[in-house]
Amino acid sequence: MRNKNLKILCLFSFAIMFTSCKSQPIVAKQTQQTEISFSWWGNDSRNLYTLEAIEKFEELHPDIAVKCSYSEWSGYETRYKIQMLSATEADVMQINYGWLDQYSPDGTGYYDLYTLPEMHTEYFSEDVLQYGLRNQHLCAIPIAMNAETVYFNKTIYDQYHLPIPETWDDLFQAAEIMQKDGIFPVSAASKSAWLYLIAYAEQASGKTILTEDGKLNFSQKEIKLMFEFYQKLVQEKVLPQVDFYQRLDLDQEKYAGSIAWVSDAVNYFGKAIENGREIIAGEYTHTENTQAGNGWYAKPATMYAISKNTETPKEAAILLDYLLNSPEMAELQGIEKGIPLSSAVQDVLKEKNLLSGIQYEASQKMSGSSFGGLNPILENEELIDDFFAVANDFLYQVKDADTAADEFLNMFQTYC
Repeated sequence: MRNKNLKILCLFSFAIMFTSCKSQPIVAKQTQQTEISFSWWGNDSRNLYTLEAIEKFEELHPDIAVKCSYSEWSGYETRYKIQMLSATEADVMQINYGWLDQYSPDGTGYYDLYTLPEMHTEYFSEDVLQYGLRNQHLCAIPIAMNAETVYFNKTIYDQYHLPIPETWDDLFQAAEIMQKDGIFPVSAASKSAWLYLIAYAEQASGKTILTEDGKLNFSQKEIKLMFEFYQKLVQEKVLPQVDFYQRLDLDQEKYAGSIAWVSDAVNYFGKAIENGREIIAGEYTHTENTQAGNGWYAKPATMYAISKNTETPKEAAILLDYLLNSPEMAELQGIEKGIPLSSAVQDVLKEKNLLSGIQYEASQKMSGSSFGGLNPILENEELIDDFFAVANDFLYQVKDADTAADEFLNMFQTYC
């Protein structure tokens, strides 16, 4: 009963929750139970199917009890930092790809999964496992791959008799027509907008923003290009200024598209699809002289890791293997986090005909493109905040383009 109440509460609250996933205490069992903890972030639907998966796990493993900690993304990262610093993190945890370099640059920040025989890593290719390797230690395993994708509400574009944009020029042409009704052809939150601007600057300059070893490759010229193009996008009503971006404006159809991760497709456009709108994963925006996909990057959607401080590595590994490879989790999760990388899970999804929908469409488009690997530096929240703080000074004419570019270039160098 307690667990059912938790599920009901989950539908109405994004607040941080901490509870045991077990519905009733063990009373009459002779088996010695081991308790482990598990933390993740997600929206209400993700929380619900994960809780259901844990119930099934506990039925399969009555000797293991799982205590769950989950929340929406906002707040999770701050709490996670505190837990990692105080060594109070969960035994099994969902982590962001960028955290590997932050918390385990030498490979010792998380438990080495290669040392746990309960982990069936053979379901993952060596290329996939490389994402979680640091100093030959397997710190984490990706659940699925992810890339920023351009989604469009085709229903809106059809109302204006406009083709779905493929190039930057296409977006500006759409803005000329849509802006009279206060509609932006595309939109983006801060991180998505930052990566979108990088894609443009790389295409326009023919240079990558970072070298292969993570050093800054852009000069003042390319940084200035990013600021000036951002100004143009905002002034000509192609996309809203990042500070004024509102997620709910997608539902209200003030935005005719959005940049979002593959794993966020349903989260961003689920309501529009329910309302009968046709949502498509468009081409990766490009210049006339470049191909779709140039300047764009892919990364693991999210990853699972085990705490280096766990006192129950065997039980933690059993749970982690279940989350990544079991048919039970495969059916419940489907492709909500992207197309799973486990070959065992892919077999289940094919058998159950679960490979369909906007998320699958976006995943297929991503897998058919040649992307570079996203360096975690480019996801640093402080770096992104610095960029848009300086960009605002430029937009509001507090600084000219050269001064703004010089200032941010100096900031950027401290992160590389």
